[in-house]
Amino acid sequence: MLRMILPNHNPKTFKSWGRLEKHFQSIRNLSIKDHFAANKQHSEVFQWYWKDFFIDLSKNRWNEKTLSILLELAKEAELPKAIDSYFNGSAINQTENRAVLHTALRQINADPLFVNKENIIPLVKETKQKMYAFSEAVISGKWKGYSGKSITHVVNIGIGGSDLGPAMVSEALAFYKNHLEVRFVSNVEGDHVRESLKRLDPETTLFVVVSKTFTTQETLSNAQTIRKWFLKSAPEKGITQHFVAVSTNLEKIDAFGIAPENIFPMNDWVGGRFSLWSAVGLSICLGIGSKHFEQLLQGAGEMDVHFKTTPFENNIPVLLALLSIWYNNFWKAETEVLVPYTQYLKNFPSYLQQAIMESNGKGVDRDGNSVTYQTATIVWGAPGTNAQHAFFQLLHQGTKLIPADFIGFKKSLHGDKNHQSKLMANFIAQTEALMMGKSEKKVEEELFSQGHSKEQIQQLTPFKVFTGNRPTNSFLIELLTPKSLGALIACYEHKIFVQGVLWNIFSYDQWGVELGKELANVVLDDFEALVPQPHDPSTTKLIELLRNV
Repeated sequence: MLRMILPNHNPKTFKSWGRLEKHFQSIRNLSIKDHFAANKQHSEVFQWYWKDFFIDLSKNRWNEKTLSILLELAKEAELPKAIDSYFNGSAINQTENRAVLHTALRQINADPLFVNKENIIPLVKETKQKMYAFSEAVISGKWKGYSGKSITHVVNIGIGGSDLGPAMVSEALAFYKNHLEVRFVSNVEGDHVRESLKRLDPETTLFVVVSKTFTTQETLSNAQTIRKWFLKSAPEKGITQHFVAVSTNLEKIDAFGIAPENIFPMNDWVGGRFSLWSAVGLSICLGIGSKHFEQLLQGAGEMDVHFKTTPFENNIPVLLALLSIWYNNFWKAETEVLVPYTQYLKNFPSYLQQAIMESNGKGVDRDGNSVTYQTATIVWGAPGTNAQHAFFQLLHQGTKLIPADFIGFKKSLHGDKNHQSKLMANFIAQTEALMMGKSEKKVEEELFSQGHSKEQIQQLTPFKVFTGNRPTNSFLIELLTPKSLGALIACYEHKIFVQGVLWNIFSYDQWGVELGKELANVVLDDFEALVPQPHDPSTTKLIELLRNV
């Protein structure tokens, strides 16, 4: 039995949980419109300003009493104590005996922070300075390839947290990029690697290999393939100028040929899916420069301070987490959709899929017992207005309850007011339409005014009615900047933490990823073995079909 560092509980035993169940029964038949009608201040009660963020949570199936009981739930779960453990370096990732300190990478003050009695802040600063110095050398052209030419392209080789975070941020901040073209190779699929290498010049390309252990199958396979491609036209000593590593496995890196001075350290107190703030974000730093990378960290650091110090009734990540639990555990909503109204954030939903579903997709509590309640929601989404012409039919008239996060910006980066006005008009209109719907009477009046017959009106009306009462959260941010993006990402990170605390699960391990990886190695050997290992009939047949390809 593990000695618990985080508070340990079954949330269903809390008085607040029982109160929420009773409260749910009392308001389940009330609409969002009813909540607005019952309280003239409803909108103001559920709206918050923070820095250049405006957060509107009023278009939801809750009222002040709901929030009050949810806040009681947070207190019964000893959330303040858990937050202290989160920030002070305690090993809250207990199944791996690790601290969870991605927040240390963007800590605004210089206060010491100890892990195993060692102050990690000097190491954080040292690593960051090395990243910045290297990035500026490459960007300025001082760093030369083997033939004396400057670097023009950067390829990040990683998977999971070593790919999704850096790739998402690099794309999100494309407006701020410099002349370097940054690409990402992740999938072990050979076609993916070959396509990524097209039109690259070995003389002017830098490869960043990101793997904590330097043993990850996908990453190492891709790195070795790229190494062979590079050596077809470059001397082996050129690896020193064209390959750098973000890792801890010095022996493996040396065998690959990467020089010791080209190694950027990773820390065991930073999980992969929360690592973009670390040296794992080297490709981000190369693409946007150290100044903008520092602003990214600054924004996240400011959100950390907000989360750590703000009373829960005004604490944005806490409020988002409580609302999500309200829908997941009481309304039985299984999914959440994210709709960023900017193309720059098109991969933000994919990034959060890993962050949320790998963190809180757990079926046992911190005692190792099966949970008797739902944990993580399924996360998906796409940018508006594209999403409106794809899956919004389901949101408006489908049979499923799907809370939606709308993320938009007041100003466009390129200053196109005409396009931005149309974009944000859709943003606002969709949240209103999802809440208000369209009544049968309204539909009939519209069809009548269009000249339809009584019979036609009767036939068409059921198909044109919108029930409304579909919940949305609105994030309206001044401008997409490195700083505001950092704050937005950190906000969702802390939401994940709060949910994990309340569900009494370990959010920072990912044992569910391992079994498939282990079996993949067995199957890979079976492709070449004289006698494959025994498997179930279905698996055996699939192996048989691929053995002779």
